[in-house]
Amino acid sequence: MKTFRRSFGRTLLRSSALGVSLAIVASAAPAFAQDAPQADEAVDEAEIIVTATRRSEALSDVPIAVSAVTGETLAKTGATDVRQLNQVAPSLLVSGATSEVNFTARIRGIGTVGENAGLESSVGLFIDGVYRSRTGVGLSELGEIERVEVLRGPQGTLFGRNSTAGLINIVTKGPSLSDGFSGNASATYGNYNFWRLDGAVNVPLGSTAAARIDAVWQQRDGFIENVTPGEPDINDRDRWLVRGQIAWEPTDDIKLRLIADYSKKAENCCGGVLLNPVRNLSRGTDGFPVASANTLLPLLQAFGANFQVAPANEPFVRRQSTTPGVTYRTDSKDWGLSGELTWDLGGATLTSITAYRDYLNEQGQDGDFQAMDILKRFDLDRHFKLFTQEVRLQGEALDGRLDWLVGGYYANEKLFVDDDIVYGADYERYANCLAATAISAANVNPASATCSNLPTTIFPGFQGLAAATGSARLNGTGNNGASFDQRSNNWALFTHNTFDIVEDKVKLTVGARYTHESKTLAADARFTNTLCPAILNTPLQSLASLACVINGSAPSFARGAPGTEFSEGQWTGTAVLSVKPFDDLMVYASASKGYKAGGFNLDFSALDRVCNTTFDAACAGRLARPVNTQGNGRPEATDLQFASEKVDAFEVGFKYDGDGIDVNFAAFYQRYSNYQLNTFNGVNFEVTNIQACQDSLGGADKDGSATTGSCAADRLKPGVTSKGFELEAFLRPARHFTVNAGLTYVDTKYAKDLVGTGGRPLSPVLFQLPGNAVSNAPQYAVTAGLSWSPPIGDSGMSALFYVDTRLQSDTNTGSDLDLEKVQDSFVTVNGRIGLYGADRKWGIEVWAQNLLNKTYYMIGADMPLQGSGTFRAVASPASTGLAGTANQLFVGFPGEPRTFGVTLRGKF
Repeated sequence: MKTFRRSFGRTLLRSSALGVSLAIVASAAPAFAQDAPQADEAVDEAEIIVTATRRSEALSDVPIAVSAVTGETLAKTGATDVRQLNQVAPSLLVSGATSEVNFTARIRGIGTVGENAGLESSVGLFIDGVYRSRTGVGLSELGEIERVEVLRGPQGTLFGRNSTAGLINIVTKGPSLSDGFSGNASATYGNYNFWRLDGAVNVPLGSTAAARIDAVWQQRDGFIENVTPGEPDINDRDRWLVRGQIAWEPTDDIKLRLIADYSKKAENCCGGVLLNPVRNLSRGTDGFPVASANTLLPLLQAFGANFQVAPANEPFVRRQSTTPGVTYRTDSKDWGLSGELTWDLGGATLTSITAYRDYLNEQGQDGDFQAMDILKRFDLDRHFKLFTQEVRLQGEALDGRLDWLVGGYYANEKLFVDDDIVYGADYERYANCLAATAISAANVNPASATCSNLPTTIFPGFQGLAAATGSARLNGTGNNGASFDQRSNNWALFTHNTFDIVEDKVKLTVGARYTHESKTLAADARFTNTLCPAILNTPLQSLASLACVINGSAPSFARGAPGTEFSEGQWTGTAVLSVKPFDDLMVYASASKGYKAGGFNLDFSALDRVCNTTFDAACAGRLARPVNTQGNGRPEATDLQFASEKVDAFEVGFKYDGDGIDVNFAAFYQRYSNYQLNTFNGVNFEVTNIQACQDSLGGADKDGSATTGSCAADRLKPGVTSKGFELEAFLRPARHFTVNAGLTYVDTKYAKDLVGTGGRPLSPVLFQLPGNAVSNAPQYAVTAGLSWSPPIGDSGMSALFYVDTRLQSDTNTGSDLDLEKVQDSFVTVNGRIGLYGADRKWGIEVWAQNLLNKTYYMIGADMPLQGSGTFRAVASPASTGLAGTANQLFVGFPGEPRTFGVTLRGKF
């Protein structure tokens, strides 16, 4: 016990010291990616141009927190999708777990966990001006990228779709009317048998038009070894993209860009590995948890789980076993059409972006993450069909003293989700063991039918209960194609206007937006688990937690039924005052309000379980609650609803554009009301809104009880705050040499006295949230990069020496904040060395990502149905009612190991 405490203290000390040291380095030579100046450019003329304000402006003149990364820098770090932006954007974190479609982007510690299709991201994603409704879409190949802009803080008065945490704006390389017939290509080979081929061709179509075709193909073996004979390794790559574009400029005033793209993935992703610590915990006499050998693991291994247990000094090993024939199948198709029209009308410019997107993801999963057959799915489908239309009109007035913009946005989305998760062939016998052990741990024998010598009158086994109630045996039953059909309409009017109060010195920006969102839901419940509802009407109702892991009593809901409709309108806006005391320095202050609509939890497990007053003493109280209210002991569509997320944000900052150095600084404070949280409770996903109560709950939000700690609806206040600062800079100390670095310090925390949606008591699984940091919100992140691209004499050839790094502090990766899910601080390093011919007609590069081969995981979660309890629960006073023991096993979803290879490039 003392050793554990000393080790924990040393870890915190090392992490803090490292963070302080790197913060000093970042302050001395800090932040963001931009191309090195060419040989004929002056050192101090390198400048990033962005369109974050829907106007082409120098980054140093934009009075909002925005990070811009050029395509050349992305190529140097090896980025081919939004996940790899982490390496060059310290305020951004993209991570995920069971499927890439569920990956989530977080800015300043705020983001929506993506494991539920009904939740939209707090960070908006735009690709070529077109909104993508889920972040995971950006994990497909993107082809050649011109630039990426990461806007931090709530958005809504400049881009069509609103967001509460920030926005990622990706601009791909378009056709060129001036480049003539030209093209480029590259071929890459690396470890894990990695192959990537990509290329583009630009074709002139007369004097006013040009076309461009991009194509990418990528394959790689999996980096998680599957030790089950005959089964493929996990987390592989097999994907391709084709994109065609036409740019037409019939006159100097009219520009049209048409884009059509199609991409496909057929991969075995994403596996989960067993995390350390693997242990039992019990409450010691001094209240501190005492560790001992895990008692559940031997039982699981006896059943054939074949867990790959890491040595005690390692967090995990990249090995996993799976049930034969059950893979992590991830097949997706993403295609779309868009047209962007820009028309200079003389006094104003009209911009129209029309798009249709179709995204289908089909997923399989070994739901227990080991070889024993407990939970499995073969076909979880998510199909998004999205039509969007954005129109903007902008211009100048008052002799150029006013830049004005008005716009409108419309989106229609059809979302279809169906699932087929069922109990595996080993579930009934395993559930018998768990139930028998709960009754009496004596003489537990996993080889027996009931796993115990208890008389069948005490516990006849689930097979006995099935026979007695006339129900189906558990194995093979479950969710056999249950589905949700959600349709949503979003329309908005917005304006963004900048007044030049003192010419070129003082500006006031005012923006406003009205958003209206409506959603309707139809649900078709197809469950074959008849034992679950039957057991709820027996004295053995306490065993329902095992029999009802997969819902067996869910009703279907027709569109238009009570609780299946959501409709809401909301005003948001922003105000920014910026001052230029001298030409090289701008200071600004802003206040803004953001909004993200509520909706439906597309998971039948969110429905209230039917209760029986004969066998459940608390049932009468629940049934007394009105119909169509959550927690009333009746499964209703209302149970699936969650409320809209809102934020009030404040920011001050400065931007300095000096001789050979640019420095940007922002300090922020953000308050989130009805923060939308999706949490895996070890069995199912729970969606709730996090609020705080203005009145003290006396610790009732931390007692692990679902019945204590409520708050009146008129006494609620924001439940999450995010505050901190961001420092980024770009140095040009010499020709062909650049230094980039960034530092983000963020304190994103839950308030105390927390409650759930509408003031209901906080879910018992969330008892660790009050007063603690939000998950996946590292307190600090540091990025740095060096690029040297010198010419080689007078030969016309040039070289490249590039390295970048990211450090992030200790991060709790579990949304329920179990201490066992804390990923220690770590550093990742990428590097690239290149040699190029004259005018870069050819090139060869040697590269490595995660050069130091750091072992880390992105998300930690409870192993489904494999233990219970957590360190903080055991450490809590016995008076709280939280369990005094724990034997939970944990699963982690690892980041990529060291990869390296060689790339050949050519162009004409």
